[in-house]
Amino acid sequence: MATTRTAHTVWQGNLAQGQGTVTFDSSGIGEQPVSWPSRAEQANGKTSPEELIAAAHSSCFSMALSHGLTQAGNPPTQLTTQADVTFQPGTGITGIHLTVEGTVEGLDEAGFTAAAEDAKKNCPVSQALAGTEITLSAKLA
Repeated sequence: MATTRTAHTVWQGNLAQGQGTVTFDSSGIGEQPVSWPSRAEQANGKTSPEELIAAAHSSCFSMALSHGLTQAGNPPTQLTTQADVTFQPGTGITGIHLTVEGTVEGLDEAGFTAAAEDAKKNCPVSQALAGTEITLSAKLA
C-alpha cells in the first residue's frame, strides 16, 4: 500500500529578509522555523531544506541497511548514520556524504561496506536524489 506524507511551509517576505515555518502535517511533530540566513550562513536555531534532506536520507539509509543486513542473516545491533548535505548558494546542493558506523555480529569490514554500498544504491531517498553525487564512508564499531 502506498503512503503519502505531507508537510507545508508558510513563507513571509522576500528571500533575504523573509522567514518561514515548516509544519510536519502527517506526523504532527510540530513546526520548525526556516530562513535564508539559516540556510546559507549559520543555522541559528532554524532548519533548512538541506537539513531536512539530511534527516530523510540518514533515516532512510539506516532502514535500508538494517533490512539488507537482516535479510543476509546479520541483523545489526546498532547503526549510526550521518548525512552531510552540502549547499552552495547560487549553485544548489552539490553533494551528500553518508557516514555510517555499525555494530553487526558475524560480519567483517568488507561485508559491512558492501552492504552499506548496496543500501546507498537502493534506499528510496538515494534514488530520489540520484542527480546528486552521493558518497559513503562505512565502518564497523
